[in-house]
Amino acid sequence: MSANFENNKIAEYRRVRGLSQRRLAKEIGTSQANLSRWEQGKIEPSIVECWKLADYFDVSIDVLCGRREY
Repeated sequence: MSANFENNKIAEYRRVRGLSQRRLAKEIGTSQANLSRWEQGKIEPSIVECWKLADYFDVSIDVLCGRREY
């Protein structure tokens, strides 16, 4: 089973909190360009970056990444 990061919820959670990409990127210690590519599903964040995002939004990595299968 492979992960499909295209279903991630990063942009959704970011918008709900009223954050710009630049602000969220600064909060978690990455670039705005990386965050944009993650939201678009073009590249995948590292596990450490996933932890930072999940902790920031107080959700599980599975929920954040849009995992539908177990």
